[in-house]
Amino acid sequence: MSNDTTRRDFLRTSAVAGGALAIDLASNVHAQQGNDIIRVGLIGCGGRGKGAIEQCLRADAGARLVAVADTFRDRADDCLMRLRNNAAVRAKVDVPNDRVFIGLEGYQQVIANSDLVLLATPPGFRPTHIRAVIAARKHLFTEKPVAVDGPGVRMVLAANEEANRHSLTVVAGLQRHYQTGYLESMQRVRDGAIGTITSGRCYWNQGGLWHAAREQGMTDVEWQIRNWLYFTWLSGDHICEQHVHNIDVCNWAINAHPVRATGMGGRQVRTEAHFGHIFDHFSVDFEYPNNVHVLSMCRQIVGTANNISESVTGTRGMLETAAGPKLYRITGERPWTLPRDQDNEPYQAEHVALFESIRGLNRRARINDLRNVAESTLSAIMGRMSAYTGQVVSWDQALNSQQNLMPERLTWDMNMPVPEVAVPGRTRLT
Repeated sequence: MSNDTTRRDFLRTSAVAGGALAIDLASNVHAQQGNDIIRVGLIGCGGRGKGAIEQCLRADAGARLVAVADTFRDRADDCLMRLRNNAAVRAKVDVPNDRVFIGLEGYQQVIANSDLVLLATPPGFRPTHIRAVIAARKHLFTEKPVAVDGPGVRMVLAANEEANRHSLTVVAGLQRHYQTGYLESMQRVRDGAIGTITSGRCYWNQGGLWHAAREQGMTDVEWQIRNWLYFTWLSGDHICEQHVHNIDVCNWAINAHPVRATGMGGRQVRTEAHFGHIFDHFSVDFEYPNNVHVLSMCRQIVGTANNISESVTGTRGMLETAAGPKLYRITGERPWTLPRDQDNEPYQAEHVALFESIRGLNRRARINDLRNVAESTLSAIMGRMSAYTGQVVSWDQALNSQQNLMPERLTWDMNMPVPEVAVPGRTRLT
């Protein structure tokens, strides 16, 4: 969004774009209209990086992967092997050994060699990487969230202004914004199908996730980066890294970001040392303008019930959404349900939209998702800050916080002990 474009305008035009995205993505219909080569660079070759680059290369006939970077050689090699074994994209992989960059500074060389950069590193690195991509006047796909603290969000907001000034395309990995079911649901909310929104709920409750054993010879930094999920300086905690999707949907529906958060949470079950220092559950009351409250709940505990969904209640009805089971339903005065076969594959759709915007083929202004993803990221950070400290945290407090979780100068061999687990009432706001 440009500075003078409201989120309401964005949603109205998104619904039009959503119809355009409901094409046979494998046919690359739009890509055939512009086959100039677009040099793509990938920064971050882990699980999400592997998936994102495959989707990127499938989305456009002229996409070519020309450079990759990762902290670890094994991940870069594994990613390239997977791509070269994939018949659908192998012809689009042009990455000789001298364009495989390993280490903490490899991102700079990828940016220099690319027209479009994909960021799939741990979130703590993203503000620095986003700023560097935009400063180099390159187009960008960035995974979510885009920061882990207030200083990082401020850096991304500044990059957003710069991207607007130079008409750069930026797509963020909040893929529900490119999913037909969510686009149609939000358009109906805008058209008054549920009346004035009075409250909401959102959830990402699930079991546990992976961890990597600490092998002999690993430095603190290597071990923590390989287990980035469990360290707030890298992930922002799971309320930020994962639950941001659901919080974003509530922001989207309400057409605003929360103004304050009252949260609680803890580390009750996942207490072993290899799980770092993050919480395993959160519950947050987000207060939005006009006294609208949203209950936010997220949990990563083995053996517990799964629930990944959102709902908003209005004066005339209720909208329920869930990406996993593809549920899009309005109950009340104007009932509606989207048939499951009318939904699309959003991870692929966001990359089709990315190239359409770069090539000027889409039906709306050039895409820049940075402000939206920055606001949703800060919403989640605000909830984490409240839960960690036990204090009510306002939007301005979160945005202007001076707590910079990233080390000022990160080196491979630095001593980096695991931080203490936050304790509400003792851990202080900064």
